[in-house]
Amino acid sequence: MSSTTADFLLDSRGRAQDLGAWVVGAAFGRDGRAAFALGDGTVRLDDGWRSVAAHDGACLSIAPDAKDGVITGGDDGRLMRTAPDGTATQIASYGSKWVDHVAAHESGLRAAAVGKAVHLLDGKGAALKSLAHPSTVTGIAFDAKGKRVAASHYNGASLWFVAAKEDKPRLLEWKGSHTGVLVSPDGTHVVTSMQENTLHGWRLADGQHMRMAGYPSKTKSFGFTAKGRWLATAGADCVVLWPFFGGGPMGKAPTELAGGDGVLCTVVACHPTQEVVAAGFGDGLVLIADVASGRVVPVAAPRGSAVSALAWDDVGGLLAFGTEAGFAGVVDLTKR
Repeated sequence: MSSTTADFLLDSRGRAQDLGAWVVGAAFGRDGRAAFALGDGTVRLDDGWRSVAAHDGACLSIAPDAKDGVITGGDDGRLMRTAPDGTATQIASYGSKWVDHVAAHESGLRAAAVGKAVHLLDGKGAALKSLAHPSTVTGIAFDAKGKRVAASHYNGASLWFVAAKEDKPRLLEWKGSHTGVLVSPDGTHVVTSMQENTLHGWRLADGQHMRMAGYPSKTKSFGFTAKGRWLATAGADCVVLWPFFGGGPMGKAPTELAGGDGVLCTVVACHPTQEVVAAGFGDGLVLIADVASGRVVPVAAPRGSAVSALAWDDVGGLLAFGTEAGFAGVVDLTKR
């Protein structure tokens, strides 16, 4: 595949820029505008690639805010909000502790993982509660309804009801270092990535364990397809999809998409409404794969630097990506 062919969508329907710093993450605000969190502490907005000074240090995490704009966490101990107009506002400060992970729900809830605690805040930035964990929190995720928040940590994950009068989590235990967490769209499963080259899951109805192994490297990115039928994962030289229907993935082989070049998939992002997965690879290649047909469409050609960020907008018409070297782009897939 020539770089000219692989860049066709980016050239014809997209825009790209060298941002000059590691793209830590990308997110679309619920207003439909892309934002990129960078290792130099800035947030870049997709309106002429405007630079917003968000953190005194590095950005560590980014997520869509509850209504519009994005929230970011930094190694300066601050939880920040960047509005669509480029205004940066501090929501909370946690001193010298890093804000490693952030999340928000359209109901107005926000969450920030700081050390062993998950801090919950409302839409105005007021602190609601702080949830303590046995070790450093390595990932956080709200369920689809915003009623529960999951946190990964050493030896498992904790699942909390955010409005509970007595804060006591459901502990999902499995020995080892867990590095990220997801709740399935229907709220029936929790899945974590692990320091080993594997993922672990729990079926909440009966506590059934699920182990998804066989990866050549760590799975640092994973996500459920729109209806929760498949769990798409990075960590292999293809997109690995585990079936979460017909009894779940236990005893079933995964489906593999877009492999064959021997280059590791580093990031995946599932389309919000269709069974389509965007994937980024260690050489910089970005592509889109249809789960049902297996059809693969290149979005951006390899540029020698691993893809470190991928994000869809809420309707799945726009795809944003970024690399460790700072190359970033947004592609409009609605154009004819």
